[in-house]
Amino acid sequence: QVQLVESGGGLVQAGESLRLSCAASGRTISSYAMGWFRQAPGKEREFVSGISRSGGNTYYADSVKGRFTISRDTAKNTVYLQMNSLKPEDTAVYYCAACASVSGRMVYTRPRQYDDWGQGTQVTVSS
Repeated sequence: QVQLVESGGGLVQAGESLRLSCAASGRTISSYAMGWFRQAPGKEREFVSGISRSGGNTYYADSVKGRFTISRDTAKNTVYLQMNSLKPEDTAVYYCAACASVSGRMVYTRPRQYDDWGQGTQVTVSS
């Protein structure tokens, strides 16, 4: 089991940027495919971005493609989500998740595919 702690959320205006961090402890993130999800009030948790266990593959939801970038730093055991050109519809609680993937290349998009979750960080984008 890996413990995940998100940080970096906040209140920004539309068009601005934020970088979320997900610090892992207990195990190395190189053992996991990692993902970012978000959940807005009254809505289901949705996939935002993911990175494979090898780090070589990434995938994005259409709604964030071209604006968000996922990355990881194995030395710091941390995954990042760089969010640019933020929009009010990006407002949500953002969660980091880890999947104990056998495959080194797969990126997982469904919440039930993930084993461990962080507590979330709030992102609010004002218009």
